[in-house]
Amino acid sequence: RQVEPLLGAWATVGDEFQALHRHWASAVRSVLRVALALPEGVELRFGLGAGDHVEVRGAVAGEGGPILDGSAWHRARAALETAEARATGAATAFVGEDEALTLAVDGQLLLRDHLLRRLRSRERRLAGALLTGRTQAEAATAERITQSAVSQAVSRSGVRELLALDAELASLPSSLAAGEEAQ
Repeated sequence: RQVEPLLGAWATVGDEFQALHRHWASAVRSVLRVALALPEGVELRFGLGAGDHVEVRGAVAGEGGPILDGSAWHRARAALETAEARATGAATAFVGEDEALTLAVDGQLLLRDHLLRRLRSRERRLAGALLTGRTQAEAATAERITQSAVSQAVSRSGVRELLALDAELASLPSSLAAGEEAQ
């Protein structure tokens, strides 16, 4: 809900989910929130693909959504294979049409996932709370610690940098990702 998709996530086939975002930066921001919201021990892999078109291959019976196809889907599938090969735990990979963009975004995701794996449970909860717009004081109250302890944890853990990166991605002009949808 914090990062508005074009089509929200729905179950497709087996244990896979798909979602459609306006551009890659929105998809990156969305999967960060999902990764932080997961209960301890639950791990997902995310394949993000950027493409210039998405096709509906067919409708899925029940409450699911359509099965999407097209360049964004094929790149997301390739990215998922990369994520699966990377490491245990939550892993994210990105494939776009532009090789330089792919290297930059995918490299950032690799580092971000490494940082996420190192966060303690409390630091993950604090990061999630701050990403939702809660203040440090509100997060401190929820954790029953001081605001100063939140500030120290955010600085020490790398959460401050995650929050800064998320803010930068949110402020990217949509023209940088014009014409590419991300799945």
